[in-house]
Amino acid sequence: MIRPGRRRHRVAAPPLCWLALLLGVFLVLPPPEAFARSKKKSGGSRKASPKNLVDSPTGMKLPVARALDDIKLIAHGAVLIDAFTGETLYEKNGDERLYPASSTKVLTALLVIEAGNLDGMVVITPEDTQVEPTSIGFKAGEQFSRRELLYALLLKSANDVAHALARDNAGSVEAFAKKMTERAHQLGALHSQFRNPHGLHDPGHYSTPHDLALIVRAAMQQPVYRQYVSTLHHNWLSPRGVTALRNSNRLLAGFPGCTGGKTGYTRAARHVLVCAALRDHREVISVVMKSDKYGKWTDSSQLLSYGLAHPVEMPELIGDDGDDGVDGPGNQNAVSAARSSMAPDFSRK
Repeated sequence: MIRPGRRRHRVAAPPLCWLALLLGVFLVLPPPEAFARSKKKSGGSRKASPKNLVDSPTGMKLPVARALDDIKLIAHGAVLIDAFTGETLYEKNGDERLYPASSTKVLTALLVIEAGNLDGMVVITPEDTQVEPTSIGFKAGEQFSRRELLYALLLKSANDVAHALARDNAGSVEAFAKKMTERAHQLGALHSQFRNPHGLHDPGHYSTPHDLALIVRAAMQQPVYRQYVSTLHHNWLSPRGVTALRNSNRLLAGFPGCTGGKTGYTRAARHVLVCAALRDHREVISVVMKSDKYGKWTDSSQLLSYGLAHPVEMPELIGDDGDDGVDGPGNQNAVSAARSSMAPDFSRK
């Protein structure tokens, strides 16, 4: 049996509740124009304007910056330098201490290359096999040439390989880390301190965007290093067979003129990318630190495109006949060679 009084109560109560709820929502929410003001203050969307996006060979949508005002970075810290002169073309918190993550391996590779004897063999120890998370997975007792280990270091970003190379070079990771800091300071990277060869998080392991740019600049002066970081794929041989290594730097195939780079990531460092690009005898180096997963590509694309579009003045090159040596056949290589010969040599014989 249905009681009329109770039925009327059920029908009348919900509209009053909903009315009170809606009234409360309208009183709490800010007006629509407040959202617009907030978006303007934050710089709007973090993605580049569609008119500045270009299709890369890999299908990525990469932003191009033709002026300083076009540069909109996600990264907390960034630097762009001319690889030849070392001149700073752009910086954002360039001297702030940040965590370099696996971009640390650029300096590791530089020290190994400068030590020479790359065809010498390294015997893997049990200690080398215990470094994680990214690893090549070798076994204690296996032997590899330093040359081959550098491929795994710079393409795979293998932390166990970094440990093995450091121990082989200096006797221990601690001794190698000391050498890293000393070499960085020699290069002018005075605000950096290194505690390990791979970049796994350590509060005392840090660098700055500007310091990393100086380290990358020195590494890029080593032909062997340039060969590694410009390699897209490499078949890495081990006693267990062939491992296909793929370069983690997506700009190598995606940004025309890219000559190499090194990615990095830890939770503390966020995403890091150091990169270089060369066009028309002009090379620039970009560093982005504490960016996000996609931002490291778009940030670097903006910096590299801006740098390549704004060349610095170079000394005029005069040929033996007194004519400008740029226009003649084969002179493009001469210009590049001249730039290299005039650049400071950071290698130690």
